[in-house]
Amino acid sequence: MIDVHRAFIGLGGNLGDPQAAIRDALHRLDERAEISIVAVSSLYRTPPWGKLDQPDFLNAVAELATTLSPRALLDMCLATESQLKRIRQERWGPRLIDMDVLWFDYRSVDEGGLQLPHPRMGERAFVMVPLAEIAPDLLTKDGTAADVAARLETSGITIAASGEDWAR
Repeated sequence: MIDVHRAFIGLGGNLGDPQAAIRDALHRLDERAEISIVAVSSLYRTPPWGKLDQPDFLNAVAELATTLSPRALLDMCLATESQLKRIRQERWGPRLIDMDVLWFDYRSVDEGGLQLPHPRMGERAFVMVPLAEIAPDLLTKDGTAADVAARLETSGITIAASGEDWAR
């Protein structure tokens, strides 16, 4: 019997057409036999984080059902970024697409290049607001997704496309 895991990924971008890039990334993942998209948040316009002198981002969170391991899921996300021509130039800098594994079956993982749950997700409204939309009761180390999102500074975050229809 194959185990099916519950996972959440964050997606974002602020160069080119980030909505199209995020939609394309989700479609590429969903085409894989090992991954099924369960839910997608609304698409949020968010101010830059970390490096402020760049355009606003579009961000979303997706819930996945997957038979992959956490490492294999991360590798799939990185491969998808490469297929979409992501170039890594500067930390927190502008990008066409960014995909992060945020959470995986309540597992705690700390290995080269992969930490789960994502160590800074509870500090980032651009992650927690869309996560709370689709999984408000998801328990994180800081409380439920909804509680964590409610404690964060959310000024400047607006819905760019509501519901998950934007991702179809």
